[in-house]
Amino acid sequence: MVTAPRFLVRFTARALACLLALTLASQPAMAQSILRDAETEALLQDMAEPLVEAAGLRPGNVDVVLVNDPSINAFVAGGQVVYIHSGLINAAGSANEVQGVIAHELGHITGGHVVSSGDGMRSAQNISILSLLLGAVAAAAGAGDAAMGVIMAGQRAALGKYLAFSRVQESAADAAGAQYLSDAGITGRGSLSFFETLLNQEYRYARSQSDEAGFNRTHPLSGDRISRLREVYTRDPAWDTPPDPELEARFQRVRAKLFGYLSEPVRTLRTYPVTDASVPARYARAYAYHKDARVEAALAEADALIAINPENPYFLELRGQVLLESGRPDEALPDLRKASTLSGSQPLIASLFGHALIATEDASHYDEAEQVLRAAVAKDRLNPFAWYQLGVVYAAKGDMPRAQLASAEQQVMTRRYIEALRNAQRAESELPVGSADWLRAQDVRMQAQAALEREREDS
Repeated sequence: MVTAPRFLVRFTARALACLLALTLASQPAMAQSILRDAETEALLQDMAEPLVEAAGLRPGNVDVVLVNDPSINAFVAGGQVVYIHSGLINAAGSANEVQGVIAHELGHITGGHVVSSGDGMRSAQNISILSLLLGAVAAAAGAGDAAMGVIMAGQRAALGKYLAFSRVQESAADAAGAQYLSDAGITGRGSLSFFETLLNQEYRYARSQSDEAGFNRTHPLSGDRISRLREVYTRDPAWDTPPDPELEARFQRVRAKLFGYLSEPVRTLRTYPVTDASVPARYARAYAYHKDARVEAALAEADALIAINPENPYFLELRGQVLLESGRPDEALPDLRKASTLSGSQPLIASLFGHALIATEDASHYDEAEQVLRAAVAKDRLNPFAWYQLGVVYAAKGDMPRAQLASAEQQVMTRRYIEALRNAQRAESELPVGSADWLRAQDVRMQAQAALEREREDS
């Protein structure tokens, strides 16, 4: 994947906190990555906040995480994290549709719908967890042959009981999600339209809507879901509540940005032609041009966006990113400094600003880079890019113990445990005993040691 666009991709450090609890996690989870972007994360949190409150959860304790996966899916895997696939954002027509999905996934969280020793699991206790989960995932993804292969490898009857149990959970989450949308005063129109999108996908792939065909599914048939939910939503007082226009405009920007980042430039330019002067189209094209190394064209789109709204930190961040990754870090500094200020030193934007300060190779910028990056990791420790940059600036200033500690922080998050252990041990041996950094080096050392021990036990 090219490094040009502004999205930061990191392996699932936060996701693994939940997914490592499952036997399944080590393989599929590591095949995916999480897309991190300041604007996208802010949007998803704002979309989720009223629903989280309606669900009786604390907003600060629930994360909505974007997974780099083209399939139309969302899930929870324990804890209070909702994972949304990039393919779902691309398929959704509105912010309201995504809110319907988030409401449904919150229903899973409040309902405690995780793989456990509950009734569904007890009925399938003779099937290995790996076999059972792979069968459920394959069936949900529509991989009929793969699903049947796993089913035949296990016990079909017991797996059928589990899948039926899973469908009960899905129906319960549908009902809970509808209630959360209602309590938040958000219309269910988007939820219905999204289920219709799913139904069209099922028709497209010739997936039967018969009861018999539903046996090997973890989710209820979409046609049935639409019928049940239409009854609920059309009677709800929020049914005719218009969607938030500002939230919708933000969603369309993010959706276009994501499309431009993930798609091939030729496809982006076909979807968002130069005749389209809208903000989302300019956003998408800026990423397409940047990926295609058409620097001046990318800057022209960024300039047009900034002319529309000079105080938008994300437009400034985009222009700074293009300049930085085109080998012009000195020119990028004003845009990135302003973007960081306007965003309240948002950690991802601050990380990029710190990177630009270092990339100038001007030693007079190193103190500012250290200050910016330390503040970034203090707000968001799960940012290996920021830790790497902080290690670079420490090394440039000759502070090798802290450079080693920063490297260990980054390496433990990217599962490079042997390197993390070595760097943490070196940092611990050289930092002042009892200092905050010395204590942190101990923590990282023990974290790396524990991970290596788990790996040895599993091998």
